Amino acid sequence: MADKTIKKVVLAYSGGLDTSVILRWLQDAYNCEVVTFTADLGQGEELEPARKKAEMMGVKEIFIDDLREEFVRDFVFPMFRANALYEGLYLLGTSIARPLISKRQIEIAEQVGADAVAHGATGKGNDQVRFELAYYALKPDIKVIAPWREWDLNSRTKLIDYAEKNQIPIAKDKRGEAPFSVDANLLHISAEGKVLEDPWEEAPDYVYSRTVDPEKAPDKPTYIEVEFEKGDAVAIDGVTLSPAELLTKLNELGGKNGIGRLDLVENRYVGMKSRGIYETPGGTILLAAHRGIESITLDRGQAHLKDELMPRYAELIYNGYWFSPEREMIQAAIDASQKYVSGTVRLKLYKGNVDVVGRKSPFSLYSAAHVTFEEDTVYDQRDAQGFIKLNALRLRLAKNARG
Repeated sequence: MADKTIKKVVLAYSGGLDTSVILRWLQDAYNCEVVTFTADLGQGEELEPARKKAEMMGVKEIFIDDLREEFVRDFVFPMFRANALYEGLYLLGTSIARPLISKRQIEIAEQVGADAVAHGATGKGNDQVRFELAYYALKPDIKVIAPWREWDLNSRTKLIDYAEKNQIPIAKDKRGEAPFSVDANLLHISAEGKVLEDPWEEAPDYVYSRTVDPEKAPDKPTYIEVEFEKGDAVAIDGVTLSPAELLTKLNELGGKNGIGRLDLVENRYVGMKSRGIYETPGGTILLAAHRGIESITLDRGQAHLKDELMPRYAELIYNGYWFSPEREMIQAAIDASQKYVSGTVRLKLYKGNVDVVGRKSPFSLYSAAHVTFEEDTVYDQRDAQGFIKLNALRLRLAKNARG
């Protein structure tokens, strides 16, 4: 039952079929004023149609915010300092966008005096959890409306019927079963559902939109240099760029070379497995570059501890705990490790692959004098004998005692 005490709601609004139906449904079911918020996270879509549609549906307060720089600077870059991969593969493109959308939604709710916030995530997925954990972390007493958990419009046909009855414009390509659903931002684009639901069937070519088929990528490799300062990428080929500009450029380079495709069956937080197709061209390059510069600037202990923390950190982001004290605690440790992670990495991009082929830093811990196969004056190989015998002591004692 609708909470009749709610007078004003801030809706995360894309302008698409689902959120347009939600907008009208909120007006009808809750008899409340709806404020729309549309975030530009670099999804590559024109956002003015969302404004016009909201106006047509009687919305008086409309927020369309360009959050691209904040997204990359304050969310993507901190995550990449950790080299975060969920289940060893997924670069968390959807997951990392949700806390920023939620943060801005709560800010708007406080600004306009709203009683509640609403989102368009379904009751089966991860996004409902991510949005709502963030809402409650930032504003514990906020009321949350999740229409997919309340209404009976549980099919595409019912949504379209509702839209037509309420004179909500429907894009022509939405007048049937969509082949798959898409989520996009500056870091990635994902597709899931419908034609992708059978994990045995290869994804059709038309699913991919940000990357060329690696087999059709240029026959000549592309070489680039990425410069880092304290763990964050700041320049490509000597040209200093803002965070969003830099990721945009890496997306362009990666897309042309077929880099960043991933076909993944993952474990959702709610308990089921799902199959997704992800394209993260710039992020894939950035991860390789960051690990490349860390390889010569991080001490072994730092590097190995970071790799131990990473799966836990990635899981926190995937599950929606960006604003949790444990994520912030791990982030502090990660950021402390990045003090000397500065320098330049040279990469080779070729037919879906990205390889680190060079790295240099004023803080490099690499010592050619120590590792050379030629004669040196800095390392006494006889020292290794005692080192090995001491490390073998417990093994020898165990063997003698137990046979």
